[in-house]
Amino acid sequence: MTLLTHHPLFAIALTLAAFLIAAWLYRRSGWLVLQPVLVSVTLIVTTLLLCGVDYATYRAGAEPVAWLLGPATVALAVPLQHNIKRIRQLFWPIMITLFAGGVLSVSLTLAIGWALGADWSVVMSLAPKSVTMPIAMPVAEQIGGVASLAAVMVMLTGVIGTALGPLLLRWAGVDHPAARGLSYGINAHAIGTAHALQEGEECGAFAALGMSLLGIGTALLLPLLLA
Repeated sequence: MTLLTHHPLFAIALTLAAFLIAAWLYRRSGWLVLQPVLVSVTLIVTTLLLCGVDYATYRAGAEPVAWLLGPATVALAVPLQHNIKRIRQLFWPIMITLFAGGVLSVSLTLAIGWALGADWSVVMSLAPKSVTMPIAMPVAEQIGGVASLAAVMVMLTGVIGTALGPLLLRWAGVDHPAARGLSYGINAHAIGTAHALQEGEECGAFAALGMSLLGIGTALLLPLLLA
């Protein structure tokens, strides 16, 4: 077991195996709560605990997988380019939706945290929960939060938003691809964008747009308002 866990390809193999198992389980069950991200993280953490491997060792071994996040993020520009005309046509509705969604997300989080008596550091860690993790973690630190807690809340927000989003949108009668895409991108960031791409290119394009613009706005404005 020691030879296996210290193999240079152990972390990569574990990551790929966990994701493939999670994706297969999600496709076979059809349950929205069995999001591949949540299931794969659970499998990886369980395996690391059973094998006695610390996170730092796993993170170093899985670094090549992390490198792929950059090209994958840049690839989101492809559906955006294909739908640039639609984006220009809906410019003001997009801006209004982003402003309303961003303000409500942060203000409701702060209000609920304050009402429940949460510590300031906890509330500040929750404030950027609706933006993608690479933005949420440094923003949380700048405003007095904890980066690790922010990362966990970002993941949970993405998983829960993707699991409940389709159901809530269906109940609300929202079937326009642009509206659904913005909802996924604003409320469930990268995980929601991945789901939006499964619904269609236009839906995925607006999800990527919503995730990107909300992330930029949060990174610029939240530290100024709360730091």
